Amino acid sequence: MASRSVNKVILIGNLGRDAETKFTSGGAAKTTFSVATGWRSKDPQTGEWRDETEWHNVVLWRQENLANFLTKGKQVYVEGRLQTRNYEDKDGKKVYFTEVVAQEVVLLGSRGAESADRGEEAHAPTAPRARPQPAAPPDEPFSQAVSDDDVPF
Repeated sequence: MASRSVNKVILIGNLGRDAETKFTSGGAAKTTFSVATGWRSKDPQTGEWRDETEWHNVVLWRQENLANFLTKGKQVYVEGRLQTRNYEDKDGKKVYFTEVVAQEVVLLGSRGAESADRGEEAHAPTAPRARPQPAAPPDEPFSQAVSDDDVPF
C-alpha cells in the first residue's frame, strides 16, 4: 500500500526586507525574501499576553518581475513547500537550513496610503503555479553561487 504525504506551506505575513533577484548563468531568476508571521501566546507565570514573530526565508524561481513589487512591509500570501538543505562550512561542520520554495505569491492589501485615500483597489501580480524545483545552493553569506546544474529546466 502506498503511503501519502503532504509538504505544503501557506503563509500570510509581512515582508521583512525588499526581495532580491539573482540570475543563474543560464538566465533563470531566483528571487529571495523573508516573511514575518506572528501569533499571540499567554505567559503561564505572569498571565500576560505577548506577541511573537517567526521569520520564514522564501525562494521564488523564474519570477523576476515580482521583485519590484515585493518591498519591505508589504503583506503577502505565499504558498509553496518546505525544503531543508545542508552544506559544510569552512570548518567542516554540517549546516542545515530550511526555506519555503514558493509556487504562488500574491500581494495583499492596498498599494499604499495614496491609493487607499482614493478608494482604489489593489491588483497585485500573481506568480503562476510552477512544478516543484530542486534544491539550489544557499545565498550569501555562504558564498555558494547558483549554477544551471542546480535548476532542472
